[in-house]
Amino acid sequence: MLRVDRSNVILYCERWAETVAFYREILGGSVTADRGWFVEFEVGNGSYLSVADAAHASITPAGGAGLTLSWQVPDLMTARDALVAAGVDVSAVHRRFGSPVVDLHDPEGHRIELWSVI
Repeated sequence: MLRVDRSNVILYCERWAETVAFYREILGGSVTADRGWFVEFEVGNGSYLSVADAAHASITPAGGAGLTLSWQVPDLMTARDALVAAGVDVSAVHRRFGSPVVDLHDPEGHRIELWSVI
């Protein structure tokens, strides 16, 4: 199996400024790199999420299709309550694969699944 020391998901976005603001201001992402049209956030130990402005990239954005960011959080209800207070449309808590989960979308339409261990 291939050994991976660092993981980074890159989202190519048409609504770039709004998406960067969402990850920085709403989700509280820690910026680890800012290249003007490409911003990288640390989302966990060794895991990163980058938001690239599609107008400056050679890769076409998918408009949120076919991608789910699935993140385990320590306290699902606290995370959900904070997002709702920030005006984010978050689903009610439901179960998926035996765990409590909520779903939301970033401004580009990418689905974000937050879940906790039972």
